[in-house]
Amino acid sequence: MTDSTFAELDALPTEELRERAFAKARERRDLRFFWTVVKHLPDADEAASLDGAPNSVGPTIEEAVALWRELAGHGYGEQEPLLRAAFIDYLQKH
Repeated sequence: MTDSTFAELDALPTEELRERAFAKARERRDLRFFWTVVKHLPDADEAASLDGAPNSVGPTIEEAVALWRELAGHGYGEQEPLLRAAFIDYLQKH
């Protein structure tokens, strides 16, 4: 993967980039990369703002599920260009 050029990586679908970057990060046990990705997901702000009070358990679960779906590659929204760039950058550096 480090031999791939920017153009080759940029031609890949976002999901393929995510899979490759996540595989490399798992191999390197790079929690910092995963944390960076999570912080840029569309539902990250909403999930972080929930207080976990008993009356917010339903919304907390829903936000956690939404965040997980985004982390798994479903629905990056407006953040997709930023995340694509992060995936490509990670693959080129590692």
